[in-house]
Parts: sequence; C-alpha cells; structure tokens
Amino acid sequence: SDQRFERFGKLAPKSKADFAFLLHGFYHLKDTGTMGIVLPHGVLFRGAAEGTIRQALLEMGAIDAVIGLPANIFYGTSIPTTVIILKKNRVTRDVLFIDASSDFDKQKNQNILLPAHIEKIVKAYKQREDTDKYSHVASFEEIKENDFNLNIPRYVDTFEEEEPVNLVKVSNEIAKIENELSKNQSDLLDMMNQITVTKESEEIIEATKKILAGGQHE
Repeated sequence: SDQRFERFGKLAPKSKADFAFLLHGFYHLKDTGTMGIVLPHGVLFRGAAEGTIRQALLEMGAIDAVIGLPANIFYGTSIPTTVIILKKNRVTRDVLFIDASSDFDKQKNQNILLPAHIEKIVKAYKQREDTDKYSHVASFEEIKENDFNLNIPRYVDTFEEEEPVNLVKVSNEIAKIENELSKNQSDLLDMMNQITVTKESEEIIEATKKILAGGQHE
C-alpha cells in the first residue's frame, strides 16, 4: 500500500532493490522535472516482478531515454551501467536508446568519459533521432513487440561487418611462409652438419636433424 510502489502492480524483489530505488526517486519527482538514475543493465531485461514494473513505467510513458555507458567507469565495480531518464506527464511513449558503451578514454585502472564523449551523449539526447550504430528512437509498439525488454542491442545495432577474406592472397602468403620455413630448416641442417659434435651433444643433434628432415619431407 506504499504510495511510491502501489500503482506498479508488484514490489521490487528483496534481492534486487534497483526498481525500489528508482520508484522512490520517481515518486518524489516534480511533474515538470527530469530524473536520471544510474543502474546495472539487468533492470532493462530482467523479468518477473521487475518486468511488471518496467512494463507499467513504459505504458505510462515514464521512461524517456536509456543510455548505455562504458564498463569500468565507476570505482568499486567494473560492470557496464545504464542511465535511465524518466519524466512525468509525457505525451508520447517512445524511448530514445543511446549506446555510448564504446566511447571512453582507457586509463591504467579506469575508463574515463572525456568531455567530447559527454557532449556526444547530450547532443544525441537533445536531437532525439536515429544515428547509425549509436542511437534509435523506439516506438511504444516496437518496445511492446519486444515484450517490454529494453536491452539496448535490441534497438541499436553496433555490429561491424568484417572485411571478406581474400583466399588467393591468404594462400599465397601461406605458400611464401612455407618456402621460407623450408629454406630456414635447410640452412639450420647445414649449420648443424658443420658443428663439432661431442659425445654429449651427438644424440640431441641427431634427434633434431630427424625432426627437421621430417618437416622438410612433409
């Protein structure tokens, strides 16, 4: 019966209080205010009670944007996080998705968001439009078709196609390497034949010659 939680159909599970924290902040948000909250990615796709709460928030248009941040930017945890932007009294129910997980400066023990990275996020949020491999405005119908799952890769495709392999070039490279290896083995055998053999080293040298000769034969 708590006013902060009763309208969402379920209580956040005791083992994962993320949505309790979110709904507490949302309850105290002014009708004209904007709320940003940093949470682990699990809140975007976990089911059961959390799925019910997430669906209720989406149905009322409360979730304005979902922003994926890089891993290892907070002290004490290396996990990637997401910023969820919420508003009250929105007239639309679409959601802006931004995948900023690849934009960071790698330091010794920590990844850092530079001013340019932050500006890029803010610009995408203000423009609220589709950008290839970075942002997408998903309609409520699109989100509903995804069973109210807000996992960012469902909406922002960051897949990079690999260049096709040139089989002729690869075959030529392999042939070149095999020729060089065969020549090096021949040179090594010649050198070993010129080495003054002692009683202690004779067995080792003969065994090595057999290995090299076998490799040449193959």
